[in-house]
Amino acid sequence: MRSSYENPLCERYAGKRMQEIFSPDRKFSTWRKLWVALAESQKELGLDISDRQIEVMRKHIHDINYEAAEQREKEVRHDVMAHIYAYGVQCPEAKPIIHLGATSSYVGDNTDLILMKEALLEIRSSLAGVIIELARFALKYKSLPTLAYTHFQPAQPTTLGKRASLWLQDLVSDMDVLEFVMSQIKMLGCRGATGTAASFLELFDGDAEKVTCLEKLIAQKMGFDHIFDVSGQTYPRKLDYSVLSLLSGIAQSAWKFSNDIRLMSHLKEVDEPFEEKQVGSSAMAYKRNPMRSERISSLSRHVISLAQGAAMTASTQWFERTLDDSAARRIYIPEAFLATDGILSLYKNVIDNMKVYPEMMKKHLEEELPFMATENILMHCVKKGGDRQLLHEAIREISVSTVRDIKETGARNNLVERILKDGRFNISRDEMEDLLSAEKFTGLAEKQAEEYSEKILNRFSRESVSEDAYITV
Repeated sequence: MRSSYENPLCERYAGKRMQEIFSPDRKFSTWRKLWVALAESQKELGLDISDRQIEVMRKHIHDINYEAAEQREKEVRHDVMAHIYAYGVQCPEAKPIIHLGATSSYVGDNTDLILMKEALLEIRSSLAGVIIELARFALKYKSLPTLAYTHFQPAQPTTLGKRASLWLQDLVSDMDVLEFVMSQIKMLGCRGATGTAASFLELFDGDAEKVTCLEKLIAQKMGFDHIFDVSGQTYPRKLDYSVLSLLSGIAQSAWKFSNDIRLMSHLKEVDEPFEEKQVGSSAMAYKRNPMRSERISSLSRHVISLAQGAAMTASTQWFERTLDDSAARRIYIPEAFLATDGILSLYKNVIDNMKVYPEMMKKHLEEELPFMATENILMHCVKKGGDRQLLHEAIREISVSTVRDIKETGARNNLVERILKDGRFNISRDEMEDLLSAEKFTGLAEKQAEEYSEKILNRFSRESVSEDAYITV
């Protein structure tokens, strides 16, 4: 039986690594590492804490006695106090000094910062992977002509590679924002109940230098170089909004990509991956719905909506601390990362395995290109001695008539044939075919796609993310 709710982000979308980052084991073992770092640093600065106490605390970092913590929380209604108690049950010798001088945010907030930084490194690695594959895709199709659209109405031709370079540029912009946001993640340190570090000043008999040194030692032990200059009890919730805003930005880029793929699928110009036995519809067996792209759209909508929650939390914090942030943050921080992880996995899968149909692109170009070429046809015929005003009126008449027939009767576009048969034009079929070459209408599309894709590939081959980049917590 499966009688209780299971989060679809874990069951269906997010990868195992991201799930591990936000797992209870990672969270509570990081709490314990922070308690060990606190005790070690306090001992180094002269407090009466023994090696044996620290040794036993280290021994029980990972074997978390959840039952004891859960039972205690039912009594005290406080998760941090419950886990202090549970840790003390396993480490009776260290029980008197666990969490000495600290408040709940010492473990809660510092753990959130550690896990968010690790999760951002995972997002960075996935994002870099998508960027590299997308740049390769753009380079591969840099010269493939395709009809471009404005307002989803036929416009001038472009190339598929140039269109892909627009998707690519969005993701590179997201990567630039990610690098900045990561530079803003610092340790909260140990600031006590209102951010003044009064409890630690008392522990060290008024020695402010030791309090400052305590924070630096803890930060170093936990892999951080910087600490927030000032804080209340918690780190500034503006940081959460910055992080979720970044994830929202990635979702926006992916959503735009997925919408374009869905439109191109409707035009039969591309197909996203479709497995041999995959079912497109329970009712219409012939269908090949762009399910992965639709899933990207759906998950992206969720991530974008979560950023609003972080904005409201940052806006409504009272003075030095209020607890109305807690329940919401437990939900929207992990969910935003898990959903973004799923989005990037889908994005890479689609771009890696997308089927492109050049003949359909050619067909759509041929349907519209004659209208776009009329100015070139006009100029060509004028150069051969034709009367511009007479030819302009002739093109207008033929174009209006052709469009009317297409819309009213479903006729194919025979504008070219009509012009070739019209005695007012002095143009051969060979000349017409040369004028209608799609490559003559794509401007700098191929050059732009090639130069930008190569630039990005060069950058990300130098900035490749290795497993060594991950924080171990």
